[in-house]
Amino acid sequence: MRRYLRLLAVQFRASAAVAMQYRVEFLVEGALALFWTGWSLVPLLVVYGSRDAVAGWSFDEALVVMGWFTLMKGVLEGAVNPSLTTVVEHIRKGTLDFVLLKPADAQFLVSTAKFEPWRIIDVLGGLVIFAVAFHRMGRPPAAGGVLAACLLFGAATVILYSLWIIVVAAAFFVVKVDNLSFLFVSIYDAARWPASVFRGALRVIFTFIVPLAVMTTFPAEALLGRLAPPRALLIAAGAVAFAGLARAVWLRSISRYTSASS
Repeated sequence: MRRYLRLLAVQFRASAAVAMQYRVEFLVEGALALFWTGWSLVPLLVVYGSRDAVAGWSFDEALVVMGWFTLMKGVLEGAVNPSLTTVVEHIRKGTLDFVLLKPADAQFLVSTAKFEPWRIIDVLGGLVIFAVAFHRMGRPPAAGGVLAACLLFGAATVILYSLWIIVVAAAFFVVKVDNLSFLFVSIYDAARWPASVFRGALRVIFTFIVPLAVMTTFPAEALLGRLAPPRALLIAAGAVAFAGLARAVWLRSISRYTSASS
């Protein structure tokens, strides 16, 4: 475990060093991240401009969901997406051998190959939105709610990563999966809204198939003190099971890999 933590630190430092080589671009990207974080609040302001609640969620409560959306977007675009989209290029070019020959777990190496450090602004933006939401509500979140929310944040990150591993694993079979990744990023935009906004098939899809609710709505409910502890534990167990499925899919897929020299 210690060895992999050291490897993670090395990979992150390398990404940060590369980013800082182009400081103007780094600052521009950071400024754009701030802009888009603010811009993402506009739909919420428009919808709540003419009503007090939507699907049982007040504006302040919906802000908590938006905070999780912003935070998880930072995780997706800062840590998950950059590394795993690089894998697709390796598979396409047949150069994944360079990763497979290294004396470490291949899934870990491809999952930590690249980071976008400036995306930490999204994570900080999510925390600021939480602070604003609870300030407007006139109360802090309960300690139990914070613990449950942290547990669900971990579960949401695991599920998000596992979904991405499964999408990337498809590249071993169909090579070009760019459209799938773009589709997922587009679908993720729906996570800015509480799950109860959706009805029928969409609600089932966003809860069980592409579990956006687990990434934003359920952590928000936990932070607001609405989520029962057994449900939080069930979600965490589901995340572990989903990670196991993703691992099995990855191992099955990598066994079919044919290098450029084969």
